[in-house]
Amino acid sequence: MASTKTNYVFERVEKKYLLTKEKYQALLKAIEPYMAQDEYGMHTICNIYYDTPTYDLIRTSIEKPKYKEKLRLRSYGRPNKKDTVFIEIKKKYKGVVFKRRVSLTLEEAERYLNSGIKPKKENQIFKEIDYFMAFYKPIPKVYLAYNRIAYFGKADSNIRITFDHHIRSRQGDLSLGKGDYGDFLLDNNEYLMEIKVPLAMPLWLVHTLSELEIYPTSFSKYGNVYKQSLLEMRREQRCLQAY
Repeated sequence: MASTKTNYVFERVEKKYLLTKEKYQALLKAIEPYMAQDEYGMHTICNIYYDTPTYDLIRTSIEKPKYKEKLRLRSYGRPNKKDTVFIEIKKKYKGVVFKRRVSLTLEEAERYLNSGIKPKKENQIFKEIDYFMAFYKPIPKVYLAYNRIAYFGKADSNIRITFDHHIRSRQGDLSLGKGDYGDFLLDNNEYLMEIKVPLAMPLWLVHTLSELEIYPTSFSKYGNVYKQSLLEMRREQRCLQAY
C-alpha cells in the first residue's frame, strides 16, 4: 500500500473543475514555475462512503445547503487488515471545508464502523466521529477510487492542486480490501481538478485559469454515483411498466 499521509485536521476552501486532456496538459505546463508534484506521485485513493439507509446525507448535500457533512473510510492504495486507513468526517459551511480524521488499521476501522466496536485509542476527533455515527447510524453505501496526482505551492505549501483520473465506483463488495475496481464515472480523457487553498487563490493562478478558460463546476463524486443510480432505477421501472 502507498505511504500514508498523516495530517489529521484541514480547513480550507476547495474549488472543483472538469478538464479535458488538452486543458489538463496545458495547465500542467502553466503551473510548473509555481507548483511542485508531491512525493507520492501518481497514487490510488480508495474510499467507502457511509450514509443513512435512505441516503439522507447525499440527498441533503445535493440540495446545496449552507452546512453539510459526510463520513468516509479512506486508504492510500489497497490496504490489508493491518494497514493504516483513515476515518474522515468532512464538513462544509459557507464554502469553507473542515476535514478531521483519525487513523486506525483497516481491521479496527471496519470493526468500529460496521459493528460498533470502539478502538482502544480515542481522542477528540474520534469523539466527533462517534457522535456522527450515533446520530445518523450510517452504513456503507458506495465504494469510490481514483488515480491522483497532487501538487503543492513552491512559495506556499498550503496551496494544493489535485488531479483525479479514472474515477470508478461500485455499490457492492463494500470493503477497501476487495480491490479498486468499479464502473467509470467520467470519460477517459476527462480529469477532475480540485484547487485547495486556505483563503483566496494567488493571482497567478486566477490569471492562468482565466487564460485557459477553465471555470469552476459543481461536481460531487458520491453525488454523481447517487444520481446515476436514481436514473438507472427509473429506467428499470419504466421497462417494468412497459410489460
